[in-house]
Amino acid sequence: MSDPALEDRPTWPAMRRGAMRKCPACGKGAMFEGYLKVRDHCPSCGEALHYQRADDGPAYLTILLVSHLGAPLLLWVFLTYQPSPISMLIGFSAGAIVLCLALLPLIKGAMVGAQWARRMHGFGTEQAEATSA
Repeated sequence: MSDPALEDRPTWPAMRRGAMRKCPACGKGAMFEGYLKVRDHCPSCGEALHYQRADDGPAYLTILLVSHLGAPLLLWVFLTYQPSPISMLIGFSAGAIVLCLALLPLIKGAMVGAQWARRMHGFGTEQAEATSA
């Protein structure tokens, strides 16, 4: 007696597709219009993506990951090579900026994929309404 409109959506494949910047439903259409703007609908399958509510979550996770990767590396470089403070400041600042810019779309895509798979914030309501009408 399961509703076909509410069939199980595997979370990990949807998150993987989202991290690849693809639609979590079909894995073919581009999820983002630009750097971080999520499209309203998938250009390939037409899946509604405007329900996503990633908000500040991807930014917090990105900062958490970059800082947890950077802090031990900073300590190791300082103790091993003893570079000048200005060279460490420049090097680690540039590295942190590049790593944040690289990880942010991946984490946001994965978060939108997880929301789609778990039917959060309205994902899946249009199918349930179509089958009940």
